[in-house]
This record gives sequence, C-alpha cells and structure tokens, in this order.
Amino acid sequence: MKVYGTSVSGNCYKIKLLLHLLKVPYEWIETDTRKGETKTQEFLLKNPVGKVPLLELDSGEFLSESNAILYFLAKDTAFFPNDLLVQSRILQWMFFEQYSHEPYIAVNRWLIHFQNKKDDPKIQGNHIKGLDALRIMNDHLSTNQFFGSQRPSISDISLFAYTHVAEEGHFPLSDFPNLNSWVRRIKEIPNFIPIY
Repeated sequence: MKVYGTSVSGNCYKIKLLLHLLKVPYEWIETDTRKGETKTQEFLLKNPVGKVPLLELDSGEFLSESNAILYFLAKDTAFFPNDLLVQSRILQWMFFEQYSHEPYIAVNRWLIHFQNKKDDPKIQGNHIKGLDALRIMNDHLSTNQFFGSQRPSISDISLFAYTHVAEEGHFPLSDFPNLNSWVRRIKEIPNFIPIY
C-alpha cells in the first residue's frame, strides 16, 4: 500500500508510526501541502478533500482522515483489542484528540514552529484550550498507563503524535509529569520510530 503524507505532520506521522509498529510494508509518498501538492487535479481525484494523510490500498481504493486510517490498519491487531467496551473507550479518546486536542496543539505548533507567526491572534485561545487537553490527559494518566486500554492502542498513537512535540507550539510538557512518563512508554514500544 501507499501512504501520501507530509513528514512533519503529526496526523501523517500517526500512520507511519502504526505501520512500523505493525511491521507492515508500505511506500511513503512525500506530499508537500505548503507547495499545493494536495490541491492538484491528480491528487484531488484521489482525495477530493485535498488533504493528507491518504492511504492507497493495493486494490486502488483510497482512505483519508488519520484516525479512520488508524482504525482500518489496527483492526484485528493488539492495537485495537476485540472487546466492545475497550474499543469504544479507544474511539472516545480518538474523538477527544480530534475535537479537544489537535485543533489547538497542532495549530499552535504549525503557527509558531513552522510559520513563525508568534503574534497570530489564534495562539492565545488555542494555548488555553490546548493546556486544558493536556491537563485532562495528565489526570487520566495518574491512574492509567495508557488511553482506552491497559496496553498501547491506536488512541495512544493518535494522542502521541502531537503531544510529544507540543513544546514546538510552546506547550510546556515539563508541567505534566504523567504525560512525560507516558511519552517514554510509547517510545519504548518495539519498532518505534520518531517523527523526524
């Protein structure tokens, strides 16, 4: 299969990381959103939304949205246990990531670290909401090792992608000791690869 993605993107990194953890072979196709490569006619035929990551299956079919791709790849693996309540809790944290976490932490990382727009008016509000998300995660980890399951799952991969680089968006991870311990646990999973 092929993965179209931008290497610095946390959403794209989620897919790359899971594929490595599962030892699934794939072809990575670097797709630079900053150069408009997701808005070409050729790419829009693959994904009309014009975004990465995008998974191209051997059948020629396409699947977009990072957490949907994680779900597809993890089915029947240890990263998505076959228990309905556990699966639902994993999905609960993945919905949290997309609604209450990624819109603030990822956006500030992009604005500050990659666009050098430290005075953007969105940053302050994003910072407050991003810190709230990190506090919720840190509190959860005071009595749990992972998110949604007793072992690493796709909810951990989903949340890890932007959390572990949150300092690039000026979120002080040193304020969240449980999160730091969790980040170390994720990095210790066999076949782990870093974002860069």
